[in-house]
Amino acid sequence: MGVELWTGLFVGLSFLMYAYIGWRSRVRDSKGFFVAGQGIPALANGAATAADWMSAASFISMAGLISFMGYDGSIYLMGWTGGYVLLALLLAPYLRKFGKYTVPDFVGDRYYSNVARLVAVVAAIFVSLTYIAGQMRGVGIVFSRFLQVDINTGVFIGMLIVGFFAVLGGMKGITWTQVAQYCVRIIAYMIPAIALAFILTGNPIPQFAMTFGDISTKLNEIQVDLGFAEYTQAFANKSMLDVLFITIALMVGTAGLPHVIVRFYTVKDVRAARFSAGWALMFIALLYTTAPALSMFARYNLVNTLNNASVEEVQQLDWAQKWENTGLLGFDDKNGDGRFQLTPDETSNEITIDRDIIVLSTPEVAKLAPWVIALVAAGGLAAALSTASGLLLVISSSIAHDVYYRLINPDASERQRVFVGRIMVGFALAVAGYFGINPPGFVGQVVAFAFGLAAASFFPAIMLGIFDKRTNREGAIAGMVTGLAFTTFYIVGVKFFGMSTWFFDISAEGIGTVGMVLNLVVTLVVSRLTPPPPQEIQELVENLRSPEPAIAPEPNAVH
Repeated sequence: MGVELWTGLFVGLSFLMYAYIGWRSRVRDSKGFFVAGQGIPALANGAATAADWMSAASFISMAGLISFMGYDGSIYLMGWTGGYVLLALLLAPYLRKFGKYTVPDFVGDRYYSNVARLVAVVAAIFVSLTYIAGQMRGVGIVFSRFLQVDINTGVFIGMLIVGFFAVLGGMKGITWTQVAQYCVRIIAYMIPAIALAFILTGNPIPQFAMTFGDISTKLNEIQVDLGFAEYTQAFANKSMLDVLFITIALMVGTAGLPHVIVRFYTVKDVRAARFSAGWALMFIALLYTTAPALSMFARYNLVNTLNNASVEEVQQLDWAQKWENTGLLGFDDKNGDGRFQLTPDETSNEITIDRDIIVLSTPEVAKLAPWVIALVAAGGLAAALSTASGLLLVISSSIAHDVYYRLINPDASERQRVFVGRIMVGFALAVAGYFGINPPGFVGQVVAFAFGLAAASFFPAIMLGIFDKRTNREGAIAGMVTGLAFTTFYIVGVKFFGMSTWFFDISAEGIGTVGMVLNLVVTLVVSRLTPPPPQEIQELVENLRSPEPAIAPEPNAVH
């Protein structure tokens, strides 16, 4: 069978599996819809957390970014992985002990303010919509290439699939679907990585093949011959300061991502939350330690295959022609010599490669079996859909639970709350689909913006809410608004309105660190200049870090 038939088979079977799991896991009560009834085993929750966290950016785009950035691409590995460790060790157990469904719920009750709750809701929706845009873009790319439909149609198909199990099963359906999706994506990622490692170095273990083989030396030589910096040269594409700021933004942004935090509420207690965090870290490490090797192998193969290839040779490459049809790969013989050259100078470069096709095209470039190529496509879809579903639930719960139930209609029945949650999933899907069709950047870039926004808005409020009993509602509100407003202004100005990177040449991906520091400073200063929190809130914070159970204030305690 050809690639398209294998892809249709794998994608069709995987979608049927996801739909079946969603149907079997359907729920009718709000606890099941928003936190899976808090009955997910630690091992399964660890796999679901890894699936939720390792989005299309991790599967599709990260290796592509590293392939183009070389050493500097390690910011994504250090930031995202380090951020998960920060979340798992520093924040998650305490948030789980607090016992609330959502981050806005924690913020609202900890800071005894519905205004703080609303600010957190706005931030959660803003971050989630930015993040989900990258996932829908990834879905469109996979469908565009492997099912030969345009990207817009691919996004629409993805919307229907993820909407089905998100609306029907809520968090319970999403959790068990994500367990299956993790298995699909890790198999799809490891098989081509192992195959390429063996073909290029004779060592089947990708991590060892990259470290102890001579592939990096060969790639460095090729890079220099073409006029690029050495692949392993540090700070060739970004300044040291920008690398530091992007890494910190990704790290603390991970610790503030609402769709990851909510996963620690789906287990029965704090102990299970800690165990699921450990399992998730192991599952995440399996892919993240493989990504640098796959990036290097992909770059080596792609350059060797395309650079200086003749027009006739490129026309004979079926995969190149199909990727060219998607608009994500382009050839332009500018000097008319009948060959295509890859150069760092845009005016003379004759090969245009979208970063998001690197992982998906690598099995084809390496001439691996058609079923491997199809498996990678199914893995890319699993990565995008699993994270998109988690983000949809964040948006849904932020409105249905934190706004509708906590602020508008506290007497709402279980049925009403679940109904509103499902309506909000549909609304969020429509917005996400629009941004998937009209993306503001590469998948990895879009997701990096979301992490920056999460860093600038949530992280200080959560961290100080746990570790500083003196932080009050006035400080938290002022800090979140300041951090979110500054970071949004900088990102939008730089990416869409041509504004210069005026803050020490820090990129839009790294400015979240500055927003986070501003948030932290404003929160601490305003908190010290205004009355302290009520005594019961201060005692709650003290108890939150003690072995005794912490009890959050009742909804009527906020005002």
